[in-house]
Amino acid sequence: MSHDHNHLPSDIRYEKPLWWALGLTSAFLLAEIAGAFITNSLALLSDAAHMATDTVGLMIALLAVRMSRRPPDARRSYGYARLEALGAMANGALLFAVGAYILWEAVERFRQPQHVASGGMLVIAAIGLAVNLVAMRLLKAGSGESLNVKGAYLEVWSDMLGSVAVIIGALLIRWTGWQWIDAALAVLIGLWVLPRTWVLLREAINVLLEGVPKGIVLGEVRQALCGHAGVVDVHDLHVWALASSTPALTAHVVMADGVDAELLRRGLGELLHERFDIDHVTLQVEASYCGGEVCGVEGDGHGHDPSGHDSHDHDHGPDRHGHYGHTHS
Repeated sequence: MSHDHNHLPSDIRYEKPLWWALGLTSAFLLAEIAGAFITNSLALLSDAAHMATDTVGLMIALLAVRMSRRPPDARRSYGYARLEALGAMANGALLFAVGAYILWEAVERFRQPQHVASGGMLVIAAIGLAVNLVAMRLLKAGSGESLNVKGAYLEVWSDMLGSVAVIIGALLIRWTGWQWIDAALAVLIGLWVLPRTWVLLREAINVLLEGVPKGIVLGEVRQALCGHAGVVDVHDLHVWALASSTPALTAHVVMADGVDAELLRRGLGELLHERFDIDHVTLQVEASYCGGEVCGVEGDGHGHDPSGHDSHDHDHGPDRHGHYGHTHS
């Protein structure tokens, strides 16, 4: 092979801004929780839950950056990329519980409004806005290059909007004396956080179940491979994610007569990189049919007979049919 398989990033950037942003949001999260109980503001508590999504999101981003430095070992051949999804699952479960509590408490406060210290609420929300603006400044540089940093940047940006909403609510309570504004604001922030939490959980579950990554359509990948010159058939095609931003692909490719297997493999690797941004590729190039399905014929998408009976076995080592071994791109 003319290349190695070291999939570790050679230059891990923007870790320091992530640490600074995490320190700022963590410190303010604790202050906001304390302030919520001191001022009796449910809106501040709801915004603290929103800030918690930022904090855990930053922790997940840092975990992904740091763990990506660890090479695969004998027990974990893919390394530790899945820890990102496990952390997101824990984050989502916790936030759902907090969100449910806030919504329940808001209903109770609509029935029996409670006094809110709008002055303290305003001060804390203003500090939160300043913290978010600083964190956004720290993360902006890396948001265009790293998906982890981009996700953290968007989390902080959305929380900045939550801080603005709390400031407006505090001013309205101060001017009008309407205490129910606090509960209404808590519901609005809660309804903003919960759908984002569900998206986080759904993406984490998809990674853990080895589902097709977001933004990739399996049929389009198959069609692109089948449309490449020299390809007769593609079967046993699988696309999954090692982590949220690390798609991987395996497939069996039947080549036409007279085609150079190595040149075909390289061409397919370049196609997958350019069209689908898939770089971790394992292709088995075969000189003859391993299955009964050809490109364009209806089937289950994996080279299996639609009746459920496999038309080939899975001993993929070199054999008398001239099959090539696994090759990587």
